[in-house]
Amino acid sequence: MTAPGQNDFASQEVIRPAAVLSEADARQILRGLAEDDVRNGGHWWTRVGTWRRYDAPWVEGADEPGDAVHIGTISSVYDSPSRYCVTVFRVSLTAYGLRQGWTTASLCDDAFQYAGLTLEACPRAMLATPPKPFSETKRDSGASR
Repeated sequence: MTAPGQNDFASQEVIRPAAVLSEADARQILRGLAEDDVRNGGHWWTRVGTWRRYDAPWVEGADEPGDAVHIGTISSVYDSPSRYCVTVFRVSLTAYGLRQGWTTASLCDDAFQYAGLTLEACPRAMLATPPKPFSETKRDSGASR
């Protein structure tokens, strides 16, 4: 059973612009995280769109963390901005993770290491120019009736 409060996030940071992992990088990272699975002596528990880092592996055969403490979570979207790419848009850290010195960058770097990337060096999403503000004087009145 999870200890009370160990999954309460003390810090959440939206990554702007979001980090975009290419298909090749995403495959390497997901493969690395799978090999570093908490149920297999590692530190990561992953589901589509959610990558959780723990301070220790789970007890062999366990379906829950037991005494392993949740450090933080990386939130992502698969197949965005294009098929097979992964966009990383948010990092949440627990109070325990913050006390241990984890940061948004260090959590991402720990996951991204499997592709030889860091958050700082990771490609970023292209931000579209926002639309011009509405102006009553430039309003299109539509077709005449």
